[in-house]
Amino acid sequence: MNKVLEFFDLNQKINWRVEILAGLTVAMTMIPESLSFAILAGFPPLSGLYAAFIAGLVAALFGGRPGLVSGGAGATVVTLIALIQSHGLEYAFAAVALAGVIQIIVGIFKWAKYIRLVPESVMYGFVNGLAVIIFSAQLEQFYQKGEGGKNLLDATGQHMLLEGMEFYIMAGLVALTVATTFLFPKVTKKFPASLFAIILVFAIVLIFGIDTRTVGDISPVSGSLPPFHIPMVPLTWETFVTILPYGAVVAAVGLTEGLLTLNLVDEITETKGNGSREALAQGASNILNGLFTGMGGCPMIAQTLVNLEAGSRTRIAGVVGAITILIIILVAAPVIELIPMAALTGVMMVVAFFTFKWSSFVILNKMPVTDVIVMLIVTAVTIIWHNLAVAVLIGILISALSFAWKKANSIRSNQKEVDGVKTYELHGPLFFGAVTAFEEMFSIKEDPNSIIIDFKHSVISDMSAIETLNKVSNKYKDLGKEVKIINLNEKSIKLLKRAANLVKLKFEE
Repeated sequence: MNKVLEFFDLNQKINWRVEILAGLTVAMTMIPESLSFAILAGFPPLSGLYAAFIAGLVAALFGGRPGLVSGGAGATVVTLIALIQSHGLEYAFAAVALAGVIQIIVGIFKWAKYIRLVPESVMYGFVNGLAVIIFSAQLEQFYQKGEGGKNLLDATGQHMLLEGMEFYIMAGLVALTVATTFLFPKVTKKFPASLFAIILVFAIVLIFGIDTRTVGDISPVSGSLPPFHIPMVPLTWETFVTILPYGAVVAAVGLTEGLLTLNLVDEITETKGNGSREALAQGASNILNGLFTGMGGCPMIAQTLVNLEAGSRTRIAGVVGAITILIIILVAAPVIELIPMAALTGVMMVVAFFTFKWSSFVILNKMPVTDVIVMLIVTAVTIIWHNLAVAVLIGILISALSFAWKKANSIRSNQKEVDGVKTYELHGPLFFGAVTAFEEMFSIKEDPNSIIIDFKHSVISDMSAIETLNKVSNKYKDLGKEVKIINLNEKSIKLLKRAANLVKLKFEE
């Protein structure tokens, strides 16, 4: 029994009131977002809610850490728009299931640990960009809507803002929600501020009969249990080739957003999550999504922050949130459809505010120039492309190239000549980026007949290093001079032994 409690992180004291209220709040904020992204991508509206339930429940029970909330995330769904337009929904469901398989493979081989390669500057850019996306998405509620929920356009092709009293009502209710969410904790912290704000605005709209946009205006949310449905696609190699790129992108985006969110929660709670376990849980949830008509999902940073802000620190809130969404689908839809969108919009704006790393402005002039550039580029790519995986990948690439350049310029040597023997004592790693500087150190024609290259403060890092060593050695050999390599560490010796058939270098073990 103790092992079961330990597996589900339930062996600590649980504040049931806080956890249940946090779960209800998470459910309330997840519903409109899941519906909106489903409609945007071309999925049936219920596919968004099914994903919120399936991903939310599986991740809450088996995910990488308590407090992390998963659902039908827009970051993964938008990558499937092109596939739906070209091949239809069945291929999209198949791609979601394939993404789950890829994520499980990542979890089994523990590749999730490589998220540690993401620099802090990339994390700052990622979070800031996501905050802007969350905030800007809420501005959709201030546009006039036509059939199918699409924004109306004026003669110049610009989105048309709400006008007159309709605009003032929306703005006023959003402002009331934001103010309540900020100020309510000063009264009490025993009740989630965001949930109280939603209830307050809901009550005001009902009591005074205010005409404003509601959840039901986006799409009906009534339905049934997620139906088991094997994607109706041909079981051919051509189908696999078609869905593989989309499945891989969904898997990569989901894991990137999920593991970065996991790291963020680790920092907030000062506890440690499990990236491999998160990858396995996310993979399982996406396989189920593909087989039960869900649009797929991953951890959602906005809802996770709502959950943590409400005081949740266990897996209970995630389970409550997922079950609440299922109950809403089955029985409570008529009530949920009446919730004003202004209330949910205001809550998400507050989440965006707290998501943004405002401290990045304070440390901007204290960070290295490269880190500032990386942070700004990642933020810009996240906002413009809405592709978190690409943004993070670009940030890592720039950071890696910057690091390689610095290391390439750091290699140097101390030279001394004693009794006709010249020693080059290297400092700094010898790798592909440093080979040019390394070769320029040597005065091959002027040096004596006996040369020693001392690696006491250096290391051979890759094949480029071995090749440049061989090149320098051969130049000395052509002049009848001998080169000897000493003080190699174990890793360097192993690399030289593996390359013994390709290069001939004289070295001491």
